[in-house]
Amino acid sequence: MTFVETAKGIFDTARISVPTVLDAATGRLDAEACDERLAWWSRKLFADAEVSLVVRGREHLGEGRETFIVMSNHQSLYDIPALYRAIPDRRLRMVAKAELFDVPVWGHAMKAAGFVRVERGNRAQAVSALRTSSSMLEEGSLLWIAPEGTRSTTGIVGPFKSGGFHLALETGHRILPVAIDGTRDVLPARGTIVRKGKRVVVTILPPIDPNTYGKEHRKELTAAVHDAIVEAMGR
Repeated sequence: MTFVETAKGIFDTARISVPTVLDAATGRLDAEACDERLAWWSRKLFADAEVSLVVRGREHLGEGRETFIVMSNHQSLYDIPALYRAIPDRRLRMVAKAELFDVPVWGHAMKAAGFVRVERGNRAQAVSALRTSSSMLEEGSLLWIAPEGTRSTTGIVGPFKSGGFHLALETGHRILPVAIDGTRDVLPARGTIVRKGKRVVVTILPPIDPNTYGKEHRKELTAAVHDAIVEAMGR
């Protein structure tokens, strides 16, 4: 356990954030550049922390033509590089809590790259932000939502909030459940020290079609996604 990897992670985050903000300010930013920087950052963070990554179920992504709403559990800030490494060949953008967008430079870079800002506790803003993000799905980006809304301190998957499921039912895009396990061993919720040499398992599960449930059965859809993730984690 050391602060060295933590410092490296902060530095590498700045290395992709600063040029992203500058490119956005000068009108030179494009999605491909963001994709390349996020991919580099994810590889670098995992290499520095000597994470052993296991990815299961990539076949459920299909041949890359379908746009999914990705939903995962949430253990750690290291869920972000984990998912970018698990799904390396698709454009992926995340729905993130508003507080992250307040972080100097990093928050501006997230906004410029197309991450979606959601205010926890402000349902109207959250619904509006998710509806606005539906255009990203139409353009071919995968939209990633962690419906727990906060990182688990125990590894147990908490209750899911409904916003992402409303979006799935409104747009008709299938939900791709993903179970992420082990990132909390690398960097626990509210932790500051990166732990080296841990194992992370990402399991991509079969897509779930919201259209087979309908708006009147949203709770059943939510339970199906939650149960699939919990079962994949063996908890």
